[in-house]
Amino acid sequence: MENTLSRRAFIQACLIGAAGLSSLSFTPLIFAQSSRGIKGVPAPELKVTDWIDGNGDPQTPFQISQHKGKWIYLKCFQEWCPACHSTGFPNLQKLVAEFPNNDIVVAAVIQTTFEGFSSNNKEALRKNQLRYDLNLPFGHDPGNIDLPKSEPDRLPKTMQSYRTGGTPWVVIIDPSGTVVFNDFHIDIDKLITFLKTQAV
Repeated sequence: MENTLSRRAFIQACLIGAAGLSSLSFTPLIFAQSSRGIKGVPAPELKVTDWIDGNGDPQTPFQISQHKGKWIYLKCFQEWCPACHSTGFPNLQKLVAEFPNNDIVVAAVIQTTFEGFSSNNKEALRKNQLRYDLNLPFGHDPGNIDLPKSEPDRLPKTMQSYRTGGTPWVVIIDPSGTVVFNDFHIDIDKLITFLKTQAV
């Protein structure tokens, strides 16, 4: 019962109203509104194979299962996405500054490339780590450019399994491994306030 109330409080604290979204710029939706997100279900394991660590060196894939017991913040971006730079990365910087030791929340960044393959490439991972001074794992999840746009398998694996709608996108997974937030934008100040109540 306590976990359910916690999750409800989290969702209420962090959701941005539809009116708030209209003033923010973001990549157009890939999925219809009714099919976005997978809130309330166990988080699928990530199928991203290309990762770099906070120093820009190749690392083993970030696994959801390795972080059970903590909140997980997944940030999806594309290099050419304006709102990723104006809102998404600054929000992530704020979160990391508040929780530098990863004792409550861990974060990872995934570039979900479904368009603009020449710009939204592997090199953009290290570029943005340095630009935003983020010592975090960054993964590259490209779609299959060789498939027609109408083919679902053209989309990156993360977009398919989490039903993300584009970028910037935020996924929050609770300590039990359940997806509790999966949408374009989050009120980062409310999220930080909530996460501080989760400290042991």
